[in-house]
Amino acid sequence: MTIDEAQLKVDEWIKTVGVRYFSELTNLGILMEEVGELSRLMVRTYGEQSFKESDKNKDLADEMADILWGLICLANQTGINLTEALHKNFNKKNIRDIDRHKNNDKLQ
Repeated sequence: MTIDEAQLKVDEWIKTVGVRYFSELTNLGILMEEVGELSRLMVRTYGEQSFKESDKNKDLADEMADILWGLICLANQTGINLTEALHKNFNKKNIRDIDRHKNNDKLQ
């Protein structure tokens, strides 16, 4: 599925199953909650914290998909084409960072 297709599918789902979009601020809050859930799982999986019983059946891919869903909702609501935005972001990074990481002693 392309990013464009994902934006269309989320929009279709929201308008049929979800009835309508939550407000932009509500969706931003939901997105932040989902990022927190991913953070908790990453810290427990790759960091030093131990798992709580309630975290043991969480799935990393599902948490990432929840974040992507929330971001797509916000993009749809604000009229942003994420494919175009990502292309522009690559261009920005390619110009700004052309030698930055190659010259970073921390990455050698």
